[in-house]
Amino acid sequence: MKGLADEPNYSVALLEGATALSDVVENHIYEQTLAEKNAFFVADLGVLMRQHVRWRTHMPQMRPFYAVQANSSLAVIEILAALGTGFICTSKYELELVQGYGVPSEDIIYSGVCKQLSQIKYAAKNGIDFLVCDNEAELRKIARCHPRAKLLLQVSTEASSEGDEMGMSFGSKLKDCRHLLESAKEQGLQVVGVRFHIPSSCDDPQAYSHAVSDARCVFDMGEDIGFSMTILDIGGGFNGSETQLKQINSAVRPLLDLYFPASSGVSIMAEPGSYYVSSSFTLAVNIIAKEVGARDLHGNLDEPSPNDEPEFLYYMNDGVYGSFTSKLADNVIPAPALPKSGLSEEPVFASSLWGPSGDELDQVVDQCLLPELSVGDWLIFNNAGAYSLGPPSTFTDSPRPPVYYTISTGDWFEMQDAGITQDISMKNFSLVPYFLHSSQSDEALSVPAWAS
Repeated sequence: MKGLADEPNYSVALLEGATALSDVVENHIYEQTLAEKNAFFVADLGVLMRQHVRWRTHMPQMRPFYAVQANSSLAVIEILAALGTGFICTSKYELELVQGYGVPSEDIIYSGVCKQLSQIKYAAKNGIDFLVCDNEAELRKIARCHPRAKLLLQVSTEASSEGDEMGMSFGSKLKDCRHLLESAKEQGLQVVGVRFHIPSSCDDPQAYSHAVSDARCVFDMGEDIGFSMTILDIGGGFNGSETQLKQINSAVRPLLDLYFPASSGVSIMAEPGSYYVSSSFTLAVNIIAKEVGARDLHGNLDEPSPNDEPEFLYYMNDGVYGSFTSKLADNVIPAPALPKSGLSEEPVFASSLWGPSGDELDQVVDQCLLPELSVGDWLIFNNAGAYSLGPPSTFTDSPRPPVYYTISTGDWFEMQDAGITQDISMKNFSLVPYFLHSSQSDEALSVPAWAS
């Protein structure tokens, strides 16, 4: 983003001693309770470092290219750039954002499947040569606007046909790949590799094995036609767990050693997005309205009678047209937590959570169990970093919730040990010692309105 380095720095709270992320969340809840009660995020930037170390430990053959659409928060981009990841961008906004942090063009891949001509021209003008393509219409656009592009042919997989994070699957079928490769050759384009994508909804690590085998077939086709195939991109679908990384590595590594050994000169990459950011962000929202209904024996919601078990509908100050936009792609939003866990003896009731729009699509959580809450109470959504902080939404005029960045002293020292310095690598990164609100009492934090 042009001029980004000249914009004001964002501050990062340095957590010392026993101060935990939950303390920061509680502190901001206390401050917001005295103010406008706006929704907000708290981010633990140390998670990015720990996830990166975990990746390098379990996936040493694959260079991570961060999928920017998962979370385009400025601090995330700056830290991952300093850690040396590449970036997968799907729009001009993301391309500008990443380039604004000085990321070399060879470390950026433009993967938007349906690209605007103007954005292809932008990529050409700014030296972003790696583009993803999976059909003839895109080939013609790229040949017209970016003839020197280096293409990754997107290949569909059995797993991707079952659905992915955005509810659609893309990619050329294996039987159509030779025709596309020949078409690219006729138009003077250069195909340099293959990309596939396994959605996070697929829980079978063997899906990666089948996709790697298909990729080898496409490599052979491309080399037979005369292309120099040097890149294999195994896509995303990484949910953030260490167990999944181990499973995928166990399934993929033997085939990579067989089909793409180090001696082949093929660079292998992957696209972790949610993997880095999901557990790094916590979202706090406020209850702004409440309705009471009841479930009958058939589960239908109706007006309560004296003998019915009540069901509560809570309306929050953030919804699917804001930070919960992934719900529109049929992703399940986990039930929230309460600001403090010491009140578990309170009776719980069937509840549903809604955004502020009043739209029937603005249902964030279909059903969960919560104590009876009051307007003004808070709910906390953990693991809220994926697909919640993208470009400003066109669905609402409301501003994005603010993000309060934090990092522990231990994680900051580890970053410095990894070669990330504040004066060189993190120029927009301003560390500020963090202090809890001086007038904040334990009682005020631990007892929400519904318990008083």
